[in-house]
Amino acid sequence: MPWATGGVGAVATQAWANTTYGPRGLSLLEAGHDPATVIETLTASDEQRDQRQVGIVDCKGRSATFTGVRCMDWAGGVAEPSFAAQGNILAGPSVVDEMAETFKRTRGCLADRLIASLRAGQAAGGDRRGKQSAALYVAKPNGGYGGFNDRYIDLRVDDHPEPIDELARILELHKLYFFKPALEDILTIDTALGAEICEMLRKTGRSLPGAKFDDIAQRVLVEFMHTENIEDRVRSDGTIDRQTLGYLRSYQRR
Repeated sequence: MPWATGGVGAVATQAWANTTYGPRGLSLLEAGHDPATVIETLTASDEQRDQRQVGIVDCKGRSATFTGVRCMDWAGGVAEPSFAAQGNILAGPSVVDEMAETFKRTRGCLADRLIASLRAGQAAGGDRRGKQSAALYVAKPNGGYGGFNDRYIDLRVDDHPEPIDELARILELHKLYFFKPALEDILTIDTALGAEICEMLRKTGRSLPGAKFDDIAQRVLVEFMHTENIEDRVRSDGTIDRQTLGYLRSYQRR
């Protein structure tokens, strides 16, 4: 079970989870305590700590993990700068080891690195009971929709035969809807691309008088993007991003 606050840190508790560890842990981090001290505080008064697991990372990259001695085998964790990985009822220690090594060597945004780590853990044997669910939660100050909260990425797959693959698929949709395009993904709408965009917009059921990407075509494109909930990618400088273009090319009328 994950808890995270942008600019503060993240807490994950599992095994026989104590859900108070999340909010209490974040409060202690916000008060300035390091993750190891937070775990000591959380577990000290918990009579069932021997059956708990918890991992904590703060906004400074400090981390700590705890596995109670009565957690179901195999159980354990790894904590290094900027991450903590732990699990129970796993195929063996290689599961968390592979997750840790993959996280360290993978490049890209945090969400992509976390997905890669999940894949690595599964490839190493994962949960001995099989596959069922996966989740991804990333908090970032003012990172939520419209900048109104810190819920930058909050995705869950509760029941699926391939939960990590499904989570990765949903993440790509989330990126389309909520991520800002990178500079290298911005394309100038020249004559040929403009004609293609006009033709694709017609295939969505919209009316356009010609093949030239003019002010009318721009308004129709903006209308399409708002209808499809990709309004954060709207541009008015004669350009379009690769992700929007790819979505338009693959669009199927509902």
